[in-house]
Amino acid sequence: MIHNKKEFYGGAGLLVAFFVVLFFMFQPLFNGHNAMEYLDNLYNSISKGSVEYAPALKKEFSKYASTDIDLTLNYDSEIEASQATALFLTAGVKTALQGKALHVNGSLGSILDATLTDCDTMYHNKGDVLQTKYNLEPRRIMFNWWTSLKLMDKELTDQGQFEAAKVINTIEKKGVEAAYNYFKIEPMHIMDNLGLVIFSLVFYVFYTLWYGFAILFVFEGWGLRLSH
Repeated sequence: MIHNKKEFYGGAGLLVAFFVVLFFMFQPLFNGHNAMEYLDNLYNSISKGSVEYAPALKKEFSKYASTDIDLTLNYDSEIEASQATALFLTAGVKTALQGKALHVNGSLGSILDATLTDCDTMYHNKGDVLQTKYNLEPRRIMFNWWTSLKLMDKELTDQGQFEAAKVINTIEKKGVEAAYNYFKIEPMHIMDNLGLVIFSLVFYVFYTLWYGFAILFVFEGWGLRLSH
């Protein structure tokens, strides 16, 4: 028995309209993507546009050009150690490979600069440049940098070089991890699509309220009431 037909059918109409809009939102109407995929890509691009740290980090840590390090890095496998050797050679430091152990001696600043150069290349989705440089898959190169920096962080900490270890950790997080995670996503700044961002947020709130009020009107029209 419907208690209030006007309210019930009004709510039902809102509910039907809600699902009609939802149906179209799941259609590939936005450059071959549905609305959720399109907005997900948009916000990923905006997120990437806010984490371009490599150029600033290069300037900040250029002061370590005259800081020398002498470390022995112990990798999990000989292949990993061999691949890491190529990274340090591009930095112009001395290396000596013995099995899974890689001895590195040279300028910390040169290593940081080489790391951030590769991070910047990866950030701008130039994976082919890195692949030509090292003859490895781009994400594998970033993973090798990440592993090497982890080992450097540990060795520098053990040597009591805490400031240098902190610098390594910063580049690992802001440089290597950002470049790896956002690879193949086009960077975008929020001001480039501010109108669409505002519309999507307002629509999200409106669409949520739309569904809530539709359910409310249906149940109230049906005669259901919440009471103490």
